[in-house]
This record gives sequence, structure tokens and C-alpha cells, in this order.
Amino acid sequence: MTRFGYTLMTEQSGPRELVRYAAAAEDAGFDFEVSSDHFFPWLDTQGHASYAWSVLGAVTQVTSRVELMTYVTCPTMRYHPAVVAQKAATLGLLSDGRFTLGLGAGENLNEHVVGEGWPAVAERQDMLEEAVTIIRALFGGGYVTWEGTHFRVDSARVWDLPDDPVQLGIAVSGDASVDRFAPLADHLVAVEPDADLVRSWGALRSDAGLPVSRAIGQVPVCWAPDRDTAVRRAHEQFRWFGLGWPVNANLPTTEGFAAASQFVRPDDVADAIACGPDLDAIVESVAPYWEAGFTDVALVQIGDEGQQEFLETVAGPLLDRLREAAP
Repeated sequence: MTRFGYTLMTEQSGPRELVRYAAAAEDAGFDFEVSSDHFFPWLDTQGHASYAWSVLGAVTQVTSRVELMTYVTCPTMRYHPAVVAQKAATLGLLSDGRFTLGLGAGENLNEHVVGEGWPAVAERQDMLEEAVTIIRALFGGGYVTWEGTHFRVDSARVWDLPDDPVQLGIAVSGDASVDRFAPLADHLVAVEPDADLVRSWGALRSDAGLPVSRAIGQVPVCWAPDRDTAVRRAHEQFRWFGLGWPVNANLPTTEGFAAASQFVRPDDVADAIACGPDLDAIVESVAPYWEAGFTDVALVQIGDEGQQEFLETVAGPLLDRLREAAP
């Protein structure tokens, strides 16, 4: 059965609002909630970028059922992997085992702030693999010392660990990253409904004798009472979305994203993102994910404006339609 989630979009809402939305999303019937983990919004018009880990800590205390996840954390530059392991273990305890650590190789927009430059993609993948190895070791308990290519760890130990180690989801985008990370992760994370990606991930895990994993995706939608309002909001806040991951991972500033998306028209955004009050159109936009074999799909309701109305009046009927349509 396909599971449907709600995205706590730290780039478009303040931290107090996000905690309130998290509680409302659980009440509306979502199965899980994911949080972005950014230092910057994508565009200045979004206007927010609170600390995801503080928000999620608060969310654990206002929810009791939904699973929680970072979508996704980069454990290589802005955060040292040892610190990520400590944070994730703490959230695992606070949530009573409801937390999954989603990891990825990051974006220049968020990692450049520590002044270490932005490595090429091959090096970022190497760094991510090394970071995952360290995090896994720390989740195992005891002291960890590590002398690697990219990281050092000196007699580190995570003292507060949940009984069951926090599971890891890793974001992948092609065959090379699938080959590398399918044996290291518990779950697949991807930003496009790519059936070949899901199949190759599952085959590699099966060949290695590893458990069946979840495939977790995310899709933006923009519900509003009228279509014009929805298209305007989506264009103001999400016109960067169609630039593609090779661009989105490498631009360093919100000004860069504004310049790169300056010729994207409202109609272009509306062609790519379901906008307006038609719930059937939203269902249709989500369908490619379950058709590609994704087990979990998180919705991004674009914009802070109208978010509470979406959760209180629209999310329930929308979830009913999604569950009726999905396998």
C-alpha cells in the first residue's frame, strides 16, 4: 500500500508555523512527515530557513503517530558526520523510533556557508560514502576512531542511542549512485519517478541478500481555491524546481536561482506542477511515483499562504482520493 507524507518546507514557513502544521498534518491523516534541512531558501521570496533539527525535536512532542524524516541532510560539510549521528540518535529517542535519517550529497546553496568550497560530484559522493560509514559505526555503540580521506573521528561515542538503530535513506539519481549506496542504505530516496532506478536498487539489494527497502519520493503541488492564485504562488516560490538537479545542486546563492529562473513563465510552472482546486489533477500528478514503484510519496504544498486551510479542509479528502487511486 502506498504511503503518503507531508513536507515541512523550512524554506517557506517559520519554525513555529512548521510545528503547528506538523500536528495538523498528523490530524489530517498523513502517514509520515519529511523536513527539508537547508541554510538558505531557494528564492528570497520564500523567506525562511530555520534549523530543521530544532523543528523536528519540537515536532516529536506534538505528534505521536506519523513517522519523521530529514529530506535530506548533507552529512559532509555543514555538519560533521559524527554530529549527524548524535542528532539522529536523539531524534530517534524523542520520537520513540519514528525517525528515519535521510541523507544526500548536498547543494552548494546550503553548504558553501562554511567556506570550504564546493567539490565536484564524484568527490561529494566519496564524502557521503565515508560519512555513512562513520554514522553506521557510531549507531553501533562504543567508541569510534576514524582516519579517512575526508574525515577524522577521535574516540567519539553517541551515549544516548535508541534500542533499534535509526534507519538510513540515501538520495540517489543514477546508476552509479545506486550501485554505491544500495548496499549501504536502508531505503531509497529520489526526486524523480524513475522506475528503472527503483528496479535496479531493488535488484542490487536482493542480490546482496538485503531486506526489501522503501522507495521514498516527493512531489510539489499547489492547491488554492482558484487556479490563478495557485499558479501565481507556485511561480513566485517554486519556479526554480524545473531547472534540474545538476543546476540546483551547484548554484551558490538565491540570487543565482533568481537569475537562472528569470525566464520561467507562470504557464511553464503550471505545466509541471498541479495548481488549483482540482484534487483529481493533484492525484494525477502524484500517480507517476506509485506507477514507478515508489512506496512512499511526500507532498509539498507550495507556500505558507493557505497552508492551514489546505491541512484542515483539503488534505483529508485528497488523501482519500490518493489512497483510492494508488495500489
